Amino acid sequence: MNSVSFSPSTGPLSGLRVVELGQLIAGPFAAKTLADFGAEVIKIEPPGSGDPLRQWRLLKDGTSVWWQVQSRNKRSLAMDLKTPEAQDIVRQLARDADVLIENFRPGAMEAWGLGPDDLLALNPRLIMLRISGYGQTGPYRDKPGFGVVAEAMSGLRHLTAEPGRVPVRVGVSIGDTLASLHGVIGILMALHERERSHKGQVIDVALYEAVFNCMESLLPEYSAFGAVRQAAGSALPGIAPSNAYRCNDGYVLIAGNGDSIFKRLMHALGRDDLGLDPALKDNAGRVQRVQDIDAAIGAWTAERSVTQVLEVLDQAEVPAGRIYTVADIAADPHYQARGMIAQVQMTDGSPLAVPGIVPKLSRTPGNHRRNAPALGQDTVEVLCGMGLSMDQIQSLKDKGIVA
Repeated sequence: MNSVSFSPSTGPLSGLRVVELGQLIAGPFAAKTLADFGAEVIKIEPPGSGDPLRQWRLLKDGTSVWWQVQSRNKRSLAMDLKTPEAQDIVRQLARDADVLIENFRPGAMEAWGLGPDDLLALNPRLIMLRISGYGQTGPYRDKPGFGVVAEAMSGLRHLTAEPGRVPVRVGVSIGDTLASLHGVIGILMALHERERSHKGQVIDVALYEAVFNCMESLLPEYSAFGAVRQAAGSALPGIAPSNAYRCNDGYVLIAGNGDSIFKRLMHALGRDDLGLDPALKDNAGRVQRVQDIDAAIGAWTAERSVTQVLEVLDQAEVPAGRIYTVADIAADPHYQARGMIAQVQMTDGSPLAVPGIVPKLSRTPGNHRRNAPALGQDTVEVLCGMGLSMDQIQSLKDKGIVA
């Protein structure tokens, strides 16, 4: 077979060749992030059904609108990875790729002859990102693990509740996304190191470890003091004042926990008795009397609307904000000004709003080059670029190996 043809692109990662074998969130989000900044991503998904994310949540014309975010800038190769012919094609793709991303259960790639030893033997410069629930080693490696379980195991779910009530999820699949972002960081570090060594390597990201890495002082507090942090609702434990406060038409978030900010906040509330109290001059003192402080703030906000509260606190330069719904986001001028509400055109010509690209690079920003592909949209193009004839491709189609 010939060398694989990857599509041209622009961006800081232009020329980076990525093969994505993942499904749903963790692996595909990592590949999407790379694709947003110019990487050429070939996504392999099963014929017939495709990535299950195509059918998740709300559908438009039979396909999830989430798909338009998760798979933009990618090409779709529909192929049955359980067949020897498809596995040979993956080996050929990996031979010419810089990065391969997978998020199957540990052992699946090895069973297909596509483990790190196999692929790095073909391409010693290959960087392989492996995302799984519990990692590639350890006593839990073979257990199935989704983001929700990782959030629980990491300690996050224990903290996301009102005291004494059932723990709740954050509201999005934060465990998967955090793992994806850690995976992207690992890829970029491995690419940098490869400039010196000319060698690839394996990046092992466990969902629970990615969340645990963001748990701040949870473990050292337990180690040093035996402190087991508990759920605190909307408050920020050990930092005061920082909470959600009821207004007469909703809630507002107020973060008055800086020393000078606290004084400005109390002055705005007409409570200089608290703002100038020597016992409350620093966070340690405020934490001791957080209930009194929250009660004072809550009494003031309860008599006002969210808009009125924010007008006063903006004048006082106190960090505060309303709790946005997606309707608020879509209408917000700052989101618009920052390019965070992007418009794409669906195949039927209808517009669709999707999130803009993050982060923002001044000289080589990311861009939306193409919409998310239909299932197998690029199968023929990719296989032809590998040197397969149309007769060979048709034979693979007839056998159900590609679509």
